[in-house]
Amino acid sequence: MIDESTPWGTGLTVAGLVAAAIGVAVVVLSLGLIDVHPVLAVGLNMVAVGGLAPTVWGWRKRPVWRWFVLGGGVGVAGGWIALAALALGGAG
Repeated sequence: MIDESTPWGTGLTVAGLVAAAIGVAVVVLSLGLIDVHPVLAVGLNMVAVGGLAPTVWGWRKRPVWRWFVLGGGVGVAGGWIALAALALGGAG
């Protein structure tokens, strides 16, 4: 009999690394776009997430890819929260 247990330690590590990478990328790229025009930054973030969401959502049940989906979702949400804090704080 094959053990089908969930690799929580490895999976959450992968999800954390993916979240950090995506969160940093969202903040850095969006801060650059805010310098050009704030509406452009918001619009491109919405288009990127809206375009990728259906594909990524389909990966959530695959054994390995589900950790990337978790990390991606947390990274985008965390990046948006950090970006809002930086933009409202005047760091943009």
